[in-house]
Amino acid sequence: MILTKSVLVMMISLIFSISIAVFLIPFLKKLKAQQRLSEYLMEKHKDKKGTPTMGGLIFIIPTILVMMLMIIFGKIEFNTSILIVILTFILYALIGFIDDYLIIKRNNNKGLSEKSKFLMQVFVATIFFYLFMVSGNEPLLWIHTIGLKLDIGFLYGLVILLVLVASSNAVNITDGLDGLAGSLSLIAFLTLGIITYNTGWLEGYEEVSLFCFSLVGSLIGFLLFNLNPAKIFMGDTGSLALGATMGAIAILTRHEILLILIGIVFVIETLTCIIQRVYYHFTHKRIFLMTPIHHSFEKKGYNEREIVKIFCLVGILASMLAILFGVVL
Repeated sequence: MILTKSVLVMMISLIFSISIAVFLIPFLKKLKAQQRLSEYLMEKHKDKKGTPTMGGLIFIIPTILVMMLMIIFGKIEFNTSILIVILTFILYALIGFIDDYLIIKRNNNKGLSEKSKFLMQVFVATIFFYLFMVSGNEPLLWIHTIGLKLDIGFLYGLVILLVLVASSNAVNITDGLDGLAGSLSLIAFLTLGIITYNTGWLEGYEEVSLFCFSLVGSLIGFLLFNLNPAKIFMGDTGSLALGATMGAIAILTRHEILLILIGIVFVIETLTCIIQRVYYHFTHKRIFLMTPIHHSFEKKGYNEREIVKIFCLVGILASMLAILFGVVL
């Protein structure tokens, strides 16, 4: 039944996402909800000016709608695990939406302040931790591979915050080329769906797994309009929601460490930014031509499609290893 339901939610989500995109893209263009380009972007990105943003709605709305329909018609059960995932998905999408809205309204790249964004993320992490604890989960740092279980009490709330902030920002940083963040997220959620279905000890594991597959279907629909040349960008609305939800599922399934492997490209993109900034601060020199690292590939002459293919290949290989560790071992 899980295979049948997985195919069903993917198919319905795909149809819904395409349908929403057909109406949303012209609507956002009419509202002039356009992408604001950084002055540091290369000349070849100038033709992206005017492309609408907030495209994350194309995969956010269908995924939530399909899961709600599945619950209403009794195809899946409503439980704390799926509640945590859906709330994280919606609340981080809301944070991103506010950020995108302010950027559009102000006609520059200044959205939410870092302080405001962080306080909102703390609020979401607090709700997450409360629901996580009242549902009977233990605040354990649990590394399956070596069988390590360490009870850290209320400090686990900080772990939740760290994972959500890190994962959401990692996807946000990677969202710089047409189809890059969306393709890598599709690979990551397909992997998480497979791994989650094999965590039978988790209450609601089937529902969380189906959420992943529903999101995969929605992302396929989104990518039809986001691959180069992109007709719409996901914006912070989409990238923050995707990253935080990856983190939420990793926490619930006790695969926080494995998330590093699943999202290895996101991790590399983020690390290159950190390394570049720290190195430049102390030496006033740069290690990479430009960060995030996908821009260095552009500087070397690769086009966007080539970079996306290379990065996705790395993501697929890493995900295969993650499934080996998360399911087989």
